[in-house]
Amino acid sequence: MKIVILGDTHMPRMAKALPPKLIAELETADRIIHTGDWQTMEVYNELKSFAPVDGVYGNADSKDIREQFGNENRFNFDGTAVSLVHGDGKGKTTPLRALETFRDEQPDIILFGHSHIPYHEKHGEIVLFNPGSPTDKRRQPEYSFGVLETTESDFSLRHVFYSSKM
Repeated sequence: MKIVILGDTHMPRMAKALPPKLIAELETADRIIHTGDWQTMEVYNELKSFAPVDGVYGNADSKDIREQFGNENRFNFDGTAVSLVHGDGKGKTTPLRALETFRDEQPDIILFGHSHIPYHEKHGEIVLFNPGSPTDKRRQPEYSFGVLETTESDFSLRHVFYSSKM
């Protein structure tokens, strides 16, 4: 299964359209996960034209997104346990807040957003992954999103980086 992971799109403020590099991956996705800060339901509606979409709301999301999505989510893809949270809050770093959210669980992967900073590190047996942002890189050198590929016995997780939204 191929899952495209994105977050912190902040559309339409930061982009009027999804970037072509992202669209190319979305066209072959089996599932799409958004880590929050969509900004509007139009982002969700566009994404679901490619594949089923799940996600969480972020701290900058509207009421309708908050009503559609929770602040945490859990999935199982081909036996890979994936937990999802936006990651905003007070104290600690964003990765540590994400890890703390699921401290009583042992998912294989925790996906989070909020910081717009791509992150891919193992903490004990748990992989923490932030896709960055495909539309609002802030001070990062490149835009980014993630791709998770699962089989019944394994998974691979990677970032896709690019320098232009166009």
